[in-house]
Amino acid sequence: MSLTLEQSTGARLLTPADEELAVTLTLRYTSADPLAVHLLFPAWISLDGEELTWTFARSLLEEGLGGPAGVGNVHVRPYDPKRTAVEFRAPEGVAVVLFDATTLHRFLLRTYTITEPGGEPLEPVLDEGLSALLGGV
Repeated sequence: MSLTLEQSTGARLLTPADEELAVTLTLRYTSADPLAVHLLFPAWISLDGEELTWTFARSLLEEGLGGPAGVGNVHVRPYDPKRTAVEFRAPEGVAVVLFDATTLHRFLLRTYTITEPGGEPLEPVLDEGLSALLGGV
């Protein structure tokens, strides 16, 4: 049986003019995907008017709460003493969302009650990765 944790939270989206736009986002963690966290953006904020979900490593969130972390499309880093920046990079541009660091830390701790850090089963992830790599051979 899969367990899912969802938490709506207020955040601030940095605009290109360095203004902060208030937005409510949803943080999601599920034991069915124990290595990842999911961040759901409402439809009104996306370019195509569809709800958007970004998925990234739970360990990236943990690392980014303490210092700059990330390679590729998602980066997490302290923004100021009370906030954490999560930066999303796509061909269309870059979006930076500011979260209350305590809120992210509390969410992360709640995910540990579902799956302890290091307690994630790797077999399904490895099987999927190998299958994709070998093309179902």
